[in-house]
Amino acid sequence: MPDNTNEFKDKVILVTGGTGSVGSELVRQLLKYKPKQVRVLSRNETRQYELLEALRYPANIRMLIGDIRDRERLQLAFSGVDVVFHAAALKHVPFCEYNPSEAMKTNIVGSHNVIDAALHSGVQKVIAISTDKVANPMNVLGTSKLMMEQLLINSNSFLVGKLSLACVRFGNVAWASGSVLPMWKKQADTRGAISVTNKEATRFLMSIKQAVGLTLKASQLCRGGEVFILKMPSVRLGDLAESFVKKYYPESKIRVKTIGDRTGDKLHEDLLGANDSGKVILANKEMFILVPPGMPIHNFSVAEYAYEGFEKIPQDSYFSSKDQLSLKKIERII
Repeated sequence: MPDNTNEFKDKVILVTGGTGSVGSELVRQLLKYKPKQVRVLSRNETRQYELLEALRYPANIRMLIGDIRDRERLQLAFSGVDVVFHAAALKHVPFCEYNPSEAMKTNIVGSHNVIDAALHSGVQKVIAISTDKVANPMNVLGTSKLMMEQLLINSNSFLVGKLSLACVRFGNVAWASGSVLPMWKKQADTRGAISVTNKEATRFLMSIKQAVGLTLKASQLCRGGEVFILKMPSVRLGDLAESFVKKYYPESKIRVKTIGDRTGDKLHEDLLGANDSGKVILANKEMFILVPPGMPIHNFSVAEYAYEGFEKIPQDSYFSSKDQLSLKKIERII
């Protein structure tokens, strides 16, 4: 979480996709910092009602029904906003593969609309949520999110002094809606078996709390143009399935079935890809910061551009999900 507790105090903050797993937790955490107002923009009125119920109707929250594909709606929603957290996206690999034009409309065009609305509304900062699938992308989701990253990062070059835009790269978020853990729970409860695409496949794993913490920290550190990446562990899917059954169904004989890779699936994920070549990589114990060419990287000693506690690491550093956690450590995360 941010070190500066005044980061969001008395600010007007908007969260796109604010009723999703990460978006709704972002809203919960932001309310603790006493913002003037938190606006939640999403398409589903039922999810908005449920979030309001869970939050017990705080006076400083506003629910806005809308789609990031709708430029006019965004212009109105962004009026008077200081900070935007952009979490709205199509995020499931198979659905993006089968519906590439829809992924483009939301993840690329929708993100461009967010940037445009932020610029014309006087927004100070935009933090967008990306994915590790942008590193050496092999599917529509990764490609569309890479385009989103490039739109945000490159927009900083002509918005100097007006608006700062940055991205955070997530791995797989444990227990997020539509992710594998809630799916396994439903399968185990109804079928007595869970399905795994490929037991040898590996994925980076983070909790919802870690995901939100990274996002809020990125907002505090953001100068414009960075990509923030949590130093997260990776798991073998076979080990994740075994740990899940052991932790949640220790007395049951839950079977693990291999069903084969889905369209667009990768065997291993990367945190950095060929598309990141040329960027300066900074690191501390918790995260990496990718700083694009053209930023004043030689002036980090100057307070304006300093990232306290971070050190430069080699550009040829390689971060893959091939090195995995033990079963005991997996159980602690899930």
